[in-house]
Amino acid sequence: SQRNKKKDYDNAIKYYSEALEVNPTNAVYYSNRSLAYLRTECYGYALADATKALEIDKNYIKGYYRRATSNMALGKFKAALKDYETVVKVRPNDKDARMKYQECNKIVKQKAFERAIASDEIKKSVVDSLDIESMTIEDDYEGPQLEDGKVTLKFMKEMMDWFKAQKKLHRKCAYQILVQVKDVLSKLPSLVEITLKEKEKITICGDTHGQYYDLLNIFQLNGLPSETNPYLFNGDFVDRGSFSLEVILTLFGFKLLYPDNFFLLRGNHETDNMNQMYGFEGEVKAKYTAQMFQLFSEVFQWLPLAQCINSKVLVMHGGLFSEDGVTLDDLRKIDRNRQPPDSGRMTATLCSRTSDWINSVSCQFGPDVTERFLEQNKLDFIVRSHEVKAEGYEVTHSGKCITVFSAPNYCDQMGNKGAYIHLRGSDLKPEFHQFTAVPHPNVKPMAYANSLMQMGMM
Repeated sequence: SQRNKKKDYDNAIKYYSEALEVNPTNAVYYSNRSLAYLRTECYGYALADATKALEIDKNYIKGYYRRATSNMALGKFKAALKDYETVVKVRPNDKDARMKYQECNKIVKQKAFERAIASDEIKKSVVDSLDIESMTIEDDYEGPQLEDGKVTLKFMKEMMDWFKAQKKLHRKCAYQILVQVKDVLSKLPSLVEITLKEKEKITICGDTHGQYYDLLNIFQLNGLPSETNPYLFNGDFVDRGSFSLEVILTLFGFKLLYPDNFFLLRGNHETDNMNQMYGFEGEVKAKYTAQMFQLFSEVFQWLPLAQCINSKVLVMHGGLFSEDGVTLDDLRKIDRNRQPPDSGRMTATLCSRTSDWINSVSCQFGPDVTERFLEQNKLDFIVRSHEVKAEGYEVTHSGKCITVFSAPNYCDQMGNKGAYIHLRGSDLKPEFHQFTAVPHPNVKPMAYANSLMQMGMM
Protein backbone atom coordinates (compact mmCIF):
# COMPACT_ATOMS: atom_id res chain seq x y z
CA SER A 1 0.00 0.00 0.00
CA GLN A 2 2.97 2.33 0.64
CA ARG A 3 3.78 2.24 -3.05
CA ASN A 4 0.42 3.81 -3.84
CA LYS A 5 0.35 6.58 -1.25
CA LYS A 6 1.21 9.32 -3.71
CA LYS A 7 -1.31 7.94 -6.16
CA ASP A 8 -3.96 7.73 -3.44
CA TYR A 9 -3.56 11.42 -2.63
CA ASP A 10 -3.66 12.34 -6.31
CA ASN A 11 -6.83 10.29 -6.69
CA ALA A 12 -8.32 11.83 -3.55
CA ILE A 13 -7.75 15.29 -5.04
CA LYS A 14 -9.45 14.15 -8.23
CA TYR A 15 -12.48 12.65 -6.43
CA TYR A 16 -12.96 15.58 -4.07
CA SER A 17 -12.70 17.97 -7.03
CA GLU A 18 -15.46 16.01 -8.80
CA ALA A 19 -17.56 15.94 -5.63
CA LEU A 20 -17.15 19.70 -5.22
CA GLU A 21 -18.43 20.30 -8.74
CA VAL A 22 -21.65 18.58 -7.67
CA ASN A 23 -21.72 20.03 -4.17
CA PRO A 24 -19.67 23.26 -4.03
CA THR A 25 -20.74 24.22 -0.49
CA ASN A 26 -19.41 21.19 1.35
CA ALA A 27 -16.79 22.34 3.89
CA VAL A 28 -15.69 18.77 4.65
CA TYR A 29 -14.80 18.11 0.98
CA TYR A 30 -12.68 21.27 0.86
CA SER A 31 -11.01 20.35 4.13
CA ASN A 32 -10.28 16.79 2.99
CA ARG A 33 -8.93 17.97 -0.35
CA SER A 34 -6.79 20.43 1.62
CA LEU A 35 -5.29 17.49 3.53
CA ALA A 36 -4.55 15.64 0.27
CA TYR A 37 -2.84 18.80 -1.05
CA LEU A 38 -0.79 19.02 2.17
CA ARG A 39 0.33 15.42 1.73
CA THR A 40 1.43 16.09 -1.84
CA GLU A 41 3.15 19.31 -0.72
CA CYS A 42 0.91 21.66 -2.72
CA TYR A 43 0.76 24.08 0.19
CA GLY A 44 -0.73 27.00 -1.74
CA TYR A 45 -3.71 24.87 -2.78
CA ALA A 46 -4.04 23.37 0.69
CA LEU A 47 -4.26 26.89 2.09
CA ALA A 48 -6.88 27.97 -0.44
CA ASP A 49 -9.05 24.92 0.29
CA ALA A 50 -8.84 25.24 4.08
CA THR A 51 -9.78 28.92 3.76
CA LYS A 52 -12.73 27.98 1.56
CA ALA A 53 -13.90 25.37 4.08
CA LEU A 54 -13.88 28.04 6.80
CA GLU A 55 -15.76 30.54 4.62
CA ILE A 56 -18.50 27.91 4.28
CA ASP A 57 -18.46 26.89 7.94
CA LYS A 58 -16.53 29.04 10.38
CA ASN A 59 -17.06 26.51 13.19
CA TYR A 60 -15.31 23.69 11.33
CA ILE A 61 -12.33 22.98 13.59
CA LYS A 62 -10.35 20.80 11.17
CA GLY A 63 -10.40 23.69 8.73
CA TYR A 64 -8.42 25.82 11.21
CA TYR A 65 -5.92 23.02 11.79
CA ARG A 66 -5.36 22.55 8.09
CA ARG A 67 -5.10 26.24 7.35
CA ALA A 68 -2.57 26.57 10.17
CA THR A 69 -0.53 23.64 8.84
CA SER A 70 -0.54 25.10 5.31
CA ASN A 71 0.59 28.48 6.62
CA MET A 72 3.34 26.85 8.68
CA ALA A 73 4.61 25.00 5.61
CA LEU A 74 4.64 28.30 3.69
CA GLY A 75 6.54 30.01 6.49
CA LYS A 76 3.58 32.23 7.43
CA PHE A 77 3.85 31.69 11.16
CA LYS A 78 1.76 34.63 12.38
CA ALA A 79 -1.22 33.55 10.29
CA ALA A 80 -0.83 29.99 11.57
CA LEU A 81 -0.71 31.21 15.17
CA LYS A 82 -4.06 32.94 14.77
CA ASP A 83 -5.72 29.70 13.69
CA TYR A 84 -4.12 27.64 16.46
CA GLU A 85 -5.36 30.28 18.89
CA THR A 86 -8.92 29.81 17.61
CA VAL A 87 -8.70 26.04 18.09
CA VAL A 88 -7.37 26.44 21.65
CA LYS A 89 -10.24 28.81 22.50
CA VAL A 90 -12.85 26.41 21.19
CA ARG A 91 -11.15 23.34 22.66
CA PRO A 92 -9.36 24.43 25.84
CA ASN A 93 -8.74 20.81 26.90
CA ASP A 94 -7.22 19.69 23.59
CA LYS A 95 -3.57 18.92 24.47
CA ASP A 96 -2.49 18.56 20.87
CA ALA A 97 -3.92 21.96 19.95
CA ARG A 98 -2.27 23.64 22.94
CA MET A 99 1.09 22.09 22.08
CA LYS A 100 0.86 23.30 18.49
CA TYR A 101 -0.17 26.75 19.65
CA GLN A 102 2.80 26.97 22.04
CA GLU A 103 5.25 25.67 19.46
CA CYS A 104 4.03 28.12 16.83
CA ASN A 105 4.09 30.97 19.35
CA LYS A 106 7.73 30.13 20.10
CA ILE A 107 8.63 30.42 16.40
CA VAL A 108 6.79 33.75 15.99
CA LYS A 109 8.70 35.18 18.99
CA GLN A 110 11.99 33.82 17.76
CA LYS A 111 11.41 35.36 14.30
CA ALA A 112 10.58 38.74 15.85
CA PHE A 113 13.76 38.53 17.94
CA GLU A 114 15.86 37.65 14.87
CA ARG A 115 14.37 40.59 12.96
CA ALA A 116 15.12 42.96 15.81
CA ILE A 117 18.76 41.86 15.95
CA ALA A 118 19.12 41.94 12.17
CA SER A 119 17.93 45.53 11.91
CA ASP A 120 20.35 46.61 14.67
CA GLU A 121 23.42 45.83 12.69
CA ILE A 122 24.33 45.70 9.04
CA LYS A 123 24.25 42.02 8.26
CA LYS A 124 27.76 40.71 8.71
CA SER A 125 28.85 37.44 7.20
CA VAL A 126 29.56 34.53 9.52
CA VAL A 127 32.84 34.17 7.60
CA ASP A 128 34.10 37.40 9.20
CA SER A 129 33.70 35.98 12.68
CA LEU A 130 35.37 32.63 11.94
CA ASP A 131 39.04 31.97 12.47
CA ILE A 132 39.33 28.71 10.59
CA GLU A 133 43.12 28.75 10.53
CA SER A 134 43.32 28.54 14.30
CA MET A 135 40.84 25.67 14.61
CA THR A 136 42.85 22.66 15.64
CA ILE A 137 42.16 19.12 14.56
CA GLU A 138 42.58 16.88 17.59
CA ASP A 139 45.06 14.01 17.49
CA ASP A 140 42.34 11.44 18.06
CA TYR A 141 40.40 12.52 14.93
CA GLU A 142 40.94 9.78 12.36
CA GLY A 143 38.70 11.09 9.61
CA PRO A 144 39.44 12.77 6.29
CA GLN A 145 41.17 16.17 6.12
CA LEU A 146 41.60 18.59 3.24
CA GLU A 147 45.08 18.49 1.69
CA ASP A 148 46.77 21.89 2.07
CA GLY A 149 43.29 23.30 2.55
CA LYS A 150 42.10 21.85 -0.77
CA VAL A 151 39.50 19.23 -1.69
CA THR A 152 41.03 16.32 -3.65
CA LEU A 153 39.48 13.18 -5.12
CA LYS A 154 41.19 11.15 -2.37
CA PHE A 155 39.57 13.39 0.25
CA MET A 156 36.14 13.04 -1.40
CA LYS A 157 36.34 9.23 -1.45
CA GLU A 158 37.44 9.13 2.19
CA MET A 159 34.73 11.59 3.23
CA MET A 160 31.99 9.59 1.50
CA ASP A 161 33.12 6.41 3.25
CA TRP A 162 33.42 8.25 6.57
CA PHE A 163 29.85 9.54 6.21
CA LYS A 164 28.65 6.12 5.11
CA ALA A 165 29.95 4.79 8.45
CA GLN A 166 27.84 7.50 10.14
CA LYS A 167 30.86 9.44 11.35
CA LYS A 168 31.15 13.20 11.56
CA LEU A 169 33.53 15.31 9.49
CA HIS A 170 35.73 17.55 11.62
CA ARG A 171 34.13 20.99 11.93
CA LYS A 172 37.27 22.67 10.56
CA CYS A 173 36.94 20.69 7.31
CA ALA A 174 33.21 21.45 7.08
CA TYR A 175 33.89 25.18 7.52
CA GLN A 176 36.71 25.09 4.94
CA ILE A 177 34.33 23.54 2.39
CA LEU A 178 31.57 26.07 3.15
CA VAL A 179 33.78 29.15 2.95
CA GLN A 180 35.36 28.01 -0.30
CA VAL A 181 32.09 27.00 -1.94
CA LYS A 182 30.52 30.33 -1.00
CA ASP A 183 33.35 32.03 -2.86
CA VAL A 184 32.86 29.82 -5.95
CA LEU A 185 29.04 30.18 -6.03
CA SER A 186 29.01 33.95 -5.46
CA LYS A 187 30.97 34.46 -8.69
CA LEU A 188 28.36 32.60 -10.77
CA PRO A 189 25.48 34.24 -12.65
CA SER A 190 21.85 33.52 -11.65
CA LEU A 191 21.45 31.71 -14.99
CA VAL A 192 24.40 29.42 -15.70
CA GLU A 193 25.00 28.58 -19.37
CA ILE A 194 26.98 25.57 -20.55
CA THR A 195 27.79 23.92 -23.85
CA LEU A 196 27.94 20.16 -24.30
CA LYS A 197 30.08 19.05 -27.22
CA GLU A 198 28.84 16.44 -29.68
CA LYS A 199 30.20 13.45 -27.72
CA GLU A 200 29.67 14.78 -24.19
CA LYS A 201 26.83 13.88 -21.86
CA ILE A 202 25.58 15.33 -18.59
CA THR A 203 23.57 13.60 -15.85
CA ILE A 204 20.69 15.61 -14.38
CA CYS A 205 19.40 14.58 -10.94
CA GLY A 206 16.32 15.90 -9.15
CA ASP A 207 15.57 16.25 -5.42
CA THR A 208 17.84 14.23 -3.10
CA HIS A 209 16.36 15.49 0.23
CA GLY A 210 18.95 14.24 2.68
CA GLN A 211 18.80 10.64 1.38
CA TYR A 212 22.56 10.16 1.51
CA TYR A 213 22.62 6.41 0.89
CA ASP A 214 20.53 6.88 -2.26
CA LEU A 215 22.97 9.58 -3.41
CA LEU A 216 25.85 7.10 -3.00
CA ASN A 217 23.80 4.64 -5.03
CA ILE A 218 23.47 7.17 -7.89
CA PHE A 219 27.28 7.48 -7.98
CA GLN A 220 27.55 3.68 -7.83
CA LEU A 221 25.19 3.26 -10.80
CA ASN A 222 26.32 6.20 -12.89
CA GLY A 223 29.95 6.69 -11.88
CA LEU A 224 31.56 9.31 -9.65
CA PRO A 225 31.49 12.90 -10.89
CA SER A 226 34.58 13.81 -12.91
CA GLU A 227 35.62 16.14 -15.70
CA THR A 228 34.30 13.61 -18.21
CA ASN A 229 31.22 12.64 -16.14
CA PRO A 230 29.51 15.95 -15.34
CA TYR A 231 26.42 16.21 -13.09
CA LEU A 232 23.72 18.77 -12.47
CA PHE A 233 21.79 18.46 -9.17
CA ASN A 234 18.54 20.37 -9.43
CA GLY A 235 17.88 21.63 -5.87
CA ASP A 236 16.32 20.30 -2.67
CA PHE A 237 19.48 18.63 -1.41
CA VAL A 238 18.42 18.97 2.23
CA ASP A 239 15.42 18.63 4.60
CA ARG A 240 13.15 15.66 5.36
CA GLY A 241 15.84 13.01 4.99
CA SER A 242 18.00 12.90 8.13
CA PHE A 243 21.37 12.72 6.35
CA SER A 244 21.10 16.17 4.79
CA LEU A 245 24.49 17.35 6.07
CA GLU A 246 26.20 14.36 4.51
CA VAL A 247 24.42 15.01 1.19
CA ILE A 248 25.19 18.72 1.03
CA LEU A 249 28.84 18.46 2.12
CA THR A 250 29.39 15.76 -0.50
CA LEU A 251 27.77 17.88 -3.24
CA PHE A 252 29.67 21.01 -2.15
CA GLY A 253 32.91 18.98 -2.11
CA PHE A 254 32.40 17.90 -5.71
CA LYS A 255 31.56 21.48 -6.69
CA LEU A 256 34.98 22.53 -5.35
CA LEU A 257 36.74 19.60 -7.00
CA TYR A 258 35.15 20.08 -10.46
CA PRO A 259 33.81 23.66 -10.53
CA ASP A 260 33.27 23.58 -14.32
CA ASN A 261 31.79 20.08 -14.52
CA PHE A 262 29.58 19.77 -11.44
CA PHE A 263 26.54 22.00 -11.12
CA LEU A 264 24.10 22.81 -8.33
CA LEU A 265 20.86 24.80 -8.56
CA ARG A 266 18.84 26.15 -5.65
CA GLY A 267 15.60 24.47 -4.62
CA ASN A 268 12.78 25.79 -2.45
CA HIS A 269 14.32 23.81 0.45
CA GLU A 270 17.56 25.78 0.29
CA THR A 271 15.76 28.51 2.26
CA ASP A 272 15.55 29.46 5.96
CA ASN A 273 11.80 28.87 6.42
CA MET A 274 11.90 25.37 4.98
CA ASN A 275 15.09 24.47 6.87
CA GLN A 276 13.48 25.57 10.11
CA MET A 277 10.42 23.38 9.58
CA TYR A 278 11.72 20.32 7.74
CA GLY A 279 14.88 19.39 9.58
CA PHE A 280 18.06 20.84 8.10
CA GLU A 281 18.48 23.60 10.69
CA GLY A 282 17.85 21.10 13.51
CA GLU A 283 20.29 18.65 11.97
CA VAL A 284 23.12 21.19 11.62
CA LYS A 285 22.55 22.37 15.21
CA ALA A 286 22.54 18.77 16.47
CA LYS A 287 25.69 17.75 14.57
CA TYR A 288 27.53 21.11 14.67
CA THR A 289 26.34 24.59 15.74
CA ALA A 290 23.80 27.35 15.07
CA GLN A 291 26.64 29.42 13.65
CA MET A 292 27.33 26.79 11.01
CA PHE A 293 23.66 26.81 10.01
CA GLN A 294 23.93 30.61 9.51
CA LEU A 295 26.81 30.01 7.14
CA PHE A 296 24.84 27.36 5.22
CA SER A 297 22.04 29.90 4.91
CA GLU A 298 24.46 32.43 3.38
CA VAL A 299 25.86 29.85 0.97
CA PHE A 300 22.40 28.71 -0.16
CA GLN A 301 21.56 32.28 -1.16
CA TRP A 302 24.34 32.18 -3.76
CA LEU A 303 23.19 28.96 -5.47
CA PRO A 304 22.22 29.78 -9.08
CA LEU A 305 18.52 29.56 -10.00
CA ALA A 306 18.60 28.07 -13.50
CA GLN A 307 20.90 26.48 -16.06
CA CYS A 308 20.72 26.52 -19.83
CA ILE A 309 22.32 23.72 -21.85
CA ASN A 310 23.38 24.39 -25.46
CA SER A 311 20.88 27.30 -25.58
CA LYS A 312 18.16 24.66 -26.00
CA VAL A 313 17.28 23.11 -22.62
CA LEU A 314 16.44 25.11 -19.51
CA VAL A 315 16.72 23.48 -16.08
CA MET A 316 15.34 24.88 -12.81
CA HIS A 317 13.92 23.42 -9.63
CA GLY A 318 10.30 24.64 -9.65
CA GLY A 319 9.28 25.87 -13.06
CA LEU A 320 7.83 28.68 -15.12
CA PHE A 321 5.99 31.89 -14.39
CA SER A 322 2.42 33.02 -13.99
CA GLU A 323 3.22 35.99 -16.26
CA ASP A 324 3.99 35.72 -19.96
CA GLY A 325 6.93 37.29 -21.72
CA VAL A 326 9.71 36.27 -19.32
CA THR A 327 13.01 35.94 -21.18
CA LEU A 328 16.31 34.25 -20.35
CA ASP A 329 17.68 37.74 -19.95
CA ASP A 330 15.15 38.38 -17.18
CA LEU A 331 16.50 35.30 -15.39
CA ARG A 332 20.07 36.55 -15.74
CA LYS A 333 19.03 39.78 -14.02
CA ILE A 334 17.47 38.20 -10.90
CA ASP A 335 19.23 39.38 -7.75
CA ARG A 336 19.28 36.03 -5.98
CA ASN A 337 21.35 36.64 -2.83
CA ARG A 338 18.38 36.62 -0.43
CA GLN A 339 15.49 34.59 0.93
CA PRO A 340 12.82 34.23 -1.78
CA PRO A 341 9.92 36.70 -1.57
CA ASP A 342 6.26 35.54 -1.47
CA SER A 343 5.91 35.73 -5.23
CA GLY A 344 7.70 36.80 -8.39
CA ARG A 345 10.21 35.29 -10.80
CA MET A 346 12.78 34.10 -8.31
CA THR A 347 10.06 32.34 -6.30
CA ALA A 348 8.57 30.72 -9.41
CA THR A 349 11.94 29.21 -10.40
CA LEU A 350 12.04 27.57 -6.96
CA CYS A 351 8.39 26.77 -6.22
CA SER A 352 6.25 26.54 -9.38
CA ARG A 353 4.35 23.32 -10.01
CA THR A 354 3.08 21.83 -13.26
CA SER A 355 -0.54 21.53 -14.21
CA ASP A 356 -2.30 19.91 -17.14
CA TRP A 357 -4.70 22.84 -17.37
CA ILE A 358 -4.48 25.73 -19.76
CA ASN A 359 -4.12 29.19 -18.17
CA SER A 360 -2.11 28.77 -15.05
CA VAL A 361 -2.81 30.19 -11.66
CA SER A 362 -0.05 31.48 -9.45
CA CYS A 363 2.47 28.76 -8.53
CA GLN A 364 1.20 26.46 -11.29
CA PHE A 365 1.99 26.58 -14.99
CA GLY A 366 0.17 24.69 -17.74
CA PRO A 367 1.12 23.50 -21.24
CA ASP A 368 0.16 26.84 -22.83
CA VAL A 369 2.67 28.69 -20.65
CA THR A 370 5.40 26.17 -21.42
CA GLU A 371 4.69 26.40 -25.17
CA ARG A 372 4.85 30.22 -25.26
CA PHE A 373 7.93 30.43 -23.05
CA LEU A 374 9.89 27.93 -25.17
CA GLU A 375 8.88 29.63 -28.38
CA GLN A 376 9.83 33.10 -27.18
CA ASN A 377 13.22 31.91 -25.89
CA LYS A 378 13.93 29.49 -28.78
CA LEU A 379 14.25 26.53 -26.41
CA ASP A 380 13.34 22.85 -26.99
CA PHE A 381 12.11 21.82 -23.53
CA ILE A 382 12.48 22.43 -19.80
CA VAL A 383 13.62 20.08 -17.03
CA ARG A 384 12.40 20.64 -13.48
CA SER A 385 12.05 18.68 -10.22
CA HIS A 386 10.17 19.62 -7.03
CA GLU A 387 7.41 16.98 -7.27
CA VAL A 388 7.48 13.29 -6.33
CA LYS A 389 6.76 11.07 -9.32
CA ALA A 390 5.93 7.37 -8.96
CA GLU A 391 8.35 6.43 -11.76
CA GLY A 392 11.04 8.93 -10.72
CA TYR A 393 10.28 11.09 -13.74
CA GLU A 394 7.37 12.33 -15.81
CA VAL A 395 7.08 13.81 -19.28
CA THR A 396 4.19 16.26 -19.76
CA HIS A 397 3.13 19.25 -21.86
CA SER A 398 3.55 17.28 -25.11
CA GLY A 399 7.12 16.31 -24.22
CA LYS A 400 8.12 19.91 -23.54
CA CYS A 401 8.20 19.67 -19.72
CA ILE A 402 10.16 16.97 -17.92
CA THR A 403 10.13 16.38 -14.17
CA VAL A 404 12.94 14.38 -12.54
CA PHE A 405 12.97 13.33 -8.88
CA SER A 406 15.92 11.44 -7.37
CA ALA A 407 14.79 10.55 -3.83
CA PRO A 408 13.39 7.01 -4.15
CA ASN A 409 10.84 5.85 -1.56
CA TYR A 410 10.69 9.49 -0.50
CA CYS A 411 10.48 9.93 3.30
CA ASP A 412 10.62 6.12 3.60
CA GLN A 413 6.96 5.93 2.67
CA MET A 414 6.09 7.05 -0.85
CA GLY A 415 7.20 3.88 -2.64
CA ASN A 416 8.31 5.91 -5.68
CA LYS A 417 11.29 5.10 -7.87
CA GLY A 418 14.09 7.63 -8.28
CA ALA A 419 15.49 8.66 -11.66
CA TYR A 420 18.19 10.67 -13.38
CA ILE A 421 18.48 11.87 -16.96
CA HIS A 422 21.29 11.67 -19.48
CA LEU A 423 21.49 14.45 -22.06
CA ARG A 424 24.00 14.13 -24.90
CA GLY A 425 25.47 17.03 -26.84
CA SER A 426 24.73 15.30 -30.15
CA ASP A 427 20.91 15.33 -29.92
CA LEU A 428 19.86 16.54 -26.41
CA LYS A 429 17.35 13.72 -26.29
CA PRO A 430 16.54 12.85 -22.66
CA GLU A 431 17.39 9.30 -21.66
CA PHE A 432 15.85 8.17 -18.36
CA HIS A 433 17.44 5.86 -15.81
CA GLN A 434 15.36 4.61 -12.89
CA PHE A 435 16.56 3.17 -9.59
CA THR A 436 15.01 2.03 -6.33
CA ALA A 437 15.79 2.92 -2.72
CA VAL A 438 18.67 1.23 -0.89
CA PRO A 439 18.72 0.45 2.84
CA HIS A 440 19.95 3.15 5.22
CA PRO A 441 20.85 3.23 8.92
CA ASN A 442 17.93 3.27 11.30
CA VAL A 443 17.39 7.02 11.53
CA LYS A 444 13.89 8.03 10.52
CA PRO A 445 13.21 10.86 8.07
CA MET A 446 12.28 14.18 9.72
CA ALA A 447 14.29 13.16 12.81
CA TYR A 448 15.46 16.77 13.16
CA ALA A 449 12.29 18.49 11.90
CA ASN A 450 10.30 21.00 13.89
CA SER A 451 8.10 19.18 16.38
CA LEU A 452 5.00 20.67 14.71
CA MET A 453 5.87 18.81 11.55
CA GLN A 454 6.61 15.61 13.45
CA MET A 455 3.27 15.71 15.26
CA GLY A 456 1.56 15.10 11.98
CA MET A 457 -1.49 16.95 10.77
CA MET A 458 -5.11 16.88 11.82
